[in-house]
Amino acid sequence: MLIETEKTPNPSTLKFLVGQPVMSDGTRDFASPEDAEISPLAEALFTLGDVTGVFFGSDFISVTCGPGADWVDQKPQVLSILLDHFSAGLPLFKAGSAGDITVPPEEEVHDDPEDADIVAQIKELIETRVRPAVANDGGDIVYRGFNKGTVFLKMQGACAGCPSSSATLKHGIESLLKHYVPEVIEVQAA
Repeated sequence: MLIETEKTPNPSTLKFLVGQPVMSDGTRDFASPEDAEISPLAEALFTLGDVTGVFFGSDFISVTCGPGADWVDQKPQVLSILLDHFSAGLPLFKAGSAGDITVPPEEEVHDDPEDADIVAQIKELIETRVRPAVANDGGDIVYRGFNKGTVFLKMQGACAGCPSSSATLKHGIESLLKHYVPEVIEVQAA
């Protein structure tokens, strides 16, 4: 089994392409060892000590290490855990934890029903234009709401905590949304 590694815009995060599907539907972000308790793979990655985040995408896993961690030391250990897990065909989640795959929304802004057409346009653009680009960088973006011209989005995986994430939100995503949806005034991180 060959696992490819890609750098991401976040220097603390590497993207591991395992050559097979990881998540058949959606994504999963683990921000702490406690979050990872439902996944044997995420739990194993957090045991490395310097790991501060694990993200499961459709066909990749992003791993984030804390400040001062050296990828020269961490990368072989992460590769070993991934290789062991996928070679053995182990499950991604523990039995009985499927309900925990969906992360409940946090601080979601409730959309005004009168904005339904605007929200549908925003969601379509995020799904077709933004999410694929963000996934290429080892992360994901989640729509959190639209209120009085402001779109609220949450970055996950390699994009969460990335030094360039605010520039991505403001200059990339905000410009795109403003261009196609004139009602959008700004984009904020949720």
